[in-house]
Amino acid sequence: MSESETEAGTLETMRPNPAWSADAHEDAVEALSEEGLVFRVWGGDWCGDCRGQLPDFGAALDAAGVPDERVHHYPVEKEDDGSKTGPLVEEYGIELIPTVVVERDGEEVTRYVEDEDRPIAAYLAARL
Repeated sequence: MSESETEAGTLETMRPNPAWSADAHEDAVEALSEEGLVFRVWGGDWCGDCRGQLPDFGAALDAAGVPDERVHHYPVEKEDDGSKTGPLVEEYGIELIPTVVVERDGEEVTRYVEDEDRPIAAYLAARL
């Protein structure tokens, strides 16, 4: 594990939303449960978009039975100029949060960036 990954922390905003319904999102739960997928999540507990979107995504991952070791949190800070800093931000080209990168066998499969037209789980499920 790289030094940047060991610096990764926990995003409180990834705590699953108890009101999220897995039954209403069966396709997303099924897609996210695929064996071998790794989810890399950049966000900030200070960020309104993250507070609005990540709890539902956390609930979707939970419903899909994705083990914690396949979900990596990368807390991001915002600099005065608006740029983002944090673990692996430069390596993955993170400019907006939340950003979720899905990998399979170490290769990026798909990516969700802050302002897509649907919730994170549904967006990623359509692309997996």
